Amino acid sequence: MFLSRVPLDVSNRNTLLALNSPSKFHGALESSFAGERKRNLWRLDSFNGQLYFLVMTEENPDFSKFCEQFAKEGASWETKPYDSFLQSIQNGNQFRFRLTANPTKRVYQGADYGKRVAHITTESQKEWLIQKSSACGFVVNPNEFDTVQNRWYHFKKMNQRPVSFLAVTYEGILQVTDAESFRKAMTSGIGHGKTYGMGLLTVMK
Repeated sequence: MFLSRVPLDVSNRNTLLALNSPSKFHGALESSFAGERKRNLWRLDSFNGQLYFLVMTEENPDFSKFCEQFAKEGASWETKPYDSFLQSIQNGNQFRFRLTANPTKRVYQGADYGKRVAHITTESQKEWLIQKSSACGFVVNPNEFDTVQNRWYHFKKMNQRPVSFLAVTYEGILQVTDAESFRKAMTSGIGHGKTYGMGLLTVMK
């Protein structure tokens, strides 16, 4: 696995369009790889005033064309191998984490399966992550993490089908309880909306 980041040019028209319609980032990302298309986890991250496109991939990427679309002229990307870090994770490890996810629930109507709707309160958003954490190999103390950003997206896909979802960014401290499940969560993502930049969990000691 590889973790990469591309500095985005927020004055670039293509970038501005993609920030409001994340499917454009997804299409450009998938075009960065030859052969069979694979789902790659990604999200938008800000650091020291710079907005980045952060992405985890199985292959060592070539983001030359991606940079031409969304970065400043002459800008490049950074990539680091991630397998050695993933394999070093052990039960009991504590990490500071960041996750942008789409916390949802099913609303049932009689015998119908119901539709998926967003958790809109901070309390329910945090409870969603607490419930997800067990299957993902970690635990979080409600007092040691919080939601730091909420953003609604409303746009249309290429086929003109409308898409609407809520992106919630979590930050805080977690503890690993099942290293194998935790590694799977980090490489496969958490929750729905992965195509649109949801589900990528990153950690640091």
